[in-house]
Amino acid sequence: MAQQLEPITRMVSQLARLPGIGQKSAQRLAYHIIGMPQEDVRELAAALYQGRKAIRYCDECGNYATGSLCSICGDERRRNGQICVVRDPRDVAAIERMHDFHGLYHVLHGTLSPMDGIGPDDIRIKELLARLQDTSVTEVILATNPDIEGEATATYIARLIKPTGILVTRIAHGVPVGSDLEYADEITLAKAIEGRREM
Repeated sequence: MAQQLEPITRMVSQLARLPGIGQKSAQRLAYHIIGMPQEDVRELAAALYQGRKAIRYCDECGNYATGSLCSICGDERRRNGQICVVRDPRDVAAIERMHDFHGLYHVLHGTLSPMDGIGPDDIRIKELLARLQDTSVTEVILATNPDIEGEATATYIARLIKPTGILVTRIAHGVPVGSDLEYADEITLAKAIEGRREM
């Protein structure tokens, strides 16, 4: 009996390795997959494998790409002088969903974290500085997360760029739209006051 269930156990253990998938969710997914027609399972497996095999990093910004450049870097209309610096490709996807930013990106693939042994040479800061040699760059927008590592990374990069004369800005942090002030923590409120603007 244990030998019969071994494939299910393997499926569950592999699915549980995915972020945000606990043991119960992995088991639920495994049973769902088992209930699917074999052709659908084959297509799912092929899509995952082929997708992983085809995706690489963009030579210019470090975002996900299928060729040497991602679709954003390959779009000449995006070269408006702005580069938005983010931690990873998921952040590019998040900013792109709002359809308001029309510049380029630079993906660091991490943030500074001395506690974890991640220093400036471990993320793509040198590549960013090399891109800034292009005189058409007028603004660098630092859009790392508002946590300790993200703030430290933004501060470090800003110190490196400021002497070049390029405008360095930081995305505003504060109270989410639709929320109540009484439920916001002190740091969020402090950032909201700090990032206030004239009306």
